[in-house]
Amino acid sequence: MENYMQYGMWIKPSWAPPDWIFGPVWSVLYLIIAISFGYVAYRYVRRTLPATVLLPFALNIIFNVAFTPLQFTLGNQWLASLDIILVLATLVWALYAIFRYAPWVTYVNIPYLLWVSFATVLQLSILYLNL
Repeated sequence: MENYMQYGMWIKPSWAPPDWIFGPVWSVLYLIIAISFGYVAYRYVRRTLPATVLLPFALNIIFNVAFTPLQFTLGNQWLASLDIILVLATLVWALYAIFRYAPWVTYVNIPYLLWVSFATVLQLSILYLNL
């Protein structure tokens, strides 16, 4: 079935970056995510942030973690596309929710936002090219 092709067999847009770039980029982003999202969780546990601020961060982590198995284990382009849209949506929600409490968290996550925006367009392009 087409949706379950191996990653290397999918048609990708000509502007897709080489595969080797993803590891270094995500390593830096995961460090940013760990520090800033950890700070949000710490503030929530200390009761200086409401649950409504923590929720989008928690959902973002769940959707972020789900992407790799959906994309590379299942090879399901539809689910991976839905998931990356949810990653982007929860990230925008999270950065909006935290801004009034800790603007630096929003600013430090701009590279994450830019990369996820790019990754969303890339994933949707791969889905379209492999229909």
